[in-house]
Amino acid sequence: MLRPRVWCAGSLALLLLAAVLVRAQPAAQQSAPPVRPAQAEAPADPLGRDTPRGTVFGFIAAARKGSETAPQYLNTRLRGEAAAALAHKLFVVLDSRLPARLNTLSDRPEGSMPNPLKPDQDIVGTIATASGPLDIIVERVSRSAQPPVWLFSRATLDRVPDVFQEVNLVSVDSYLPGFLTQRRIGGVRLFGWLVCLLVIPLCYRLIGMLSSLAGRALALVRRRREPGGKPADLLPGPVRLLLLAITVRWLLSRFELSLIERQFWAAAVAMLALIAVVWLLLRLSAKTERYLRRTVAASQTGDTTALLRLARRAVDVMVIAAGVLVALHYFGVDPTAALAGLGIGGIAVALAAQKTLENVIGGFSIFLDRAVRVGDVLKLGDVVGTVDHIGLRSTRIRTLDRTILSVPNGQIANVNIESMSARDKNWFHHFIALRHETTASQMREVVDGLGDVLAAHPDVEADSIRVRFFRVGAFSLDIEVFAYVSGGDWARFLQVQQDLLLRMMEMIEDAGVALALPAQTLKITETNVPREFVVDK
Repeated sequence: MLRPRVWCAGSLALLLLAAVLVRAQPAAQQSAPPVRPAQAEAPADPLGRDTPRGTVFGFIAAARKGSETAPQYLNTRLRGEAAAALAHKLFVVLDSRLPARLNTLSDRPEGSMPNPLKPDQDIVGTIATASGPLDIIVERVSRSAQPPVWLFSRATLDRVPDVFQEVNLVSVDSYLPGFLTQRRIGGVRLFGWLVCLLVIPLCYRLIGMLSSLAGRALALVRRRREPGGKPADLLPGPVRLLLLAITVRWLLSRFELSLIERQFWAAAVAMLALIAVVWLLLRLSAKTERYLRRTVAASQTGDTTALLRLARRAVDVMVIAAGVLVALHYFGVDPTAALAGLGIGGIAVALAAQKTLENVIGGFSIFLDRAVRVGDVLKLGDVVGTVDHIGLRSTRIRTLDRTILSVPNGQIANVNIESMSARDKNWFHHFIALRHETTASQMREVVDGLGDVLAAHPDVEADSIRVRFFRVGAFSLDIEVFAYVSGGDWARFLQVQQDLLLRMMEMIEDAGVALALPAQTLKITETNVPREFVVDK
């Protein structure tokens, strides 16, 4: 996680970028409205009134310069000085009250058509007045022998004089010295740049110091009740940025500012809020990773740090990408082409790294299902070994020969795995072969004795014991011994099994019965005289 000062510096850089974008966007659009290649043959209006955006930007540029063409953007019957005065009042109202999101204005000749019943009208924005909200409307007007143009509607112009009287009721200029309000850089007063570059970082730092002091005081109080408490971060970095964004937004609503300044501060507040939200999500991602790592360590799942770190990085990348897309959308940039290119590139990368992605996804499935853990004894095909490490791409298994076998996670996720460490009990299952000379009474004695040996052992489950005369074989009389030994410890089971087998051998010897061995026939021929010997082993 980056330090707060780095994030503060980054936020200031984005503020400067926002100022450049806000300043450059109207300037580029005031000079001439965008020309579409498909409409190149159509005659363009010399004043740029072909679209609602061209009309608004063209009027603001002409009125700011005091040009005589400003009244030509109004749909009014007034002429001469009366029209110029009305244009000046409209410019003052728009410059002080028009919403700063001018990049949402339609640049199409037909407009955005917010109301299908009135296709020749488009709403530029809504401003607050003493008598209620006022919609700033431009309407498409057709004149003889000329293409239709967009002009400010008569309904809007009728209310402009009343709204003009409400402007400049509260101005920040009355609270500041002249050199801070008269000098402008990029259309923004020097005071605004000082607030952006100085006041906001100092306030951020001051809030951080106060939060630290309050956290230490709270920790001292807690230590008296619960010793060992640590100072708490009451207001982390993203919360401080959100507080600053809310405060700046509230102050903007209390003063009359020019349109360029309101665009600048609206972009600054949006960037502060966006950085705060992205930062908060990144901190939440980091805390989630730490919590999962502690949970995994407590449950002894194994070494899954790499998987959790990869998941966190993937989430961080998605959060940052979402923040960039929101910022581009705010400034009116369409990221569709870039997203399409990234999608095609992502498909190409996915195809090229298909096996690698398969193994990584297999590692995640192993981690989520918890089918394999570090230290488990597995039987994978003909290989038996202990899981030594679970990585992003492969799992390492130490075999009984003490060698390391690296198995891709994708293969582990798609094959049957027998986990010997997951056994809750061990199976004691043997066949005891007695000689054919064994009598029926001796067989009964041996069967009962074997059952008694199993029942007498404390680690053998009594309800699982089964001792039966199984079959009469070609070389022996077979007895099946079946039982479960409690506990899944393999080493302990081997000791119990040895003890049981020794006791069974002693019982069979006491019964006077011998274990059977297979018979073999050897044929030896000497000097063409065959002789046969039967040797029992």
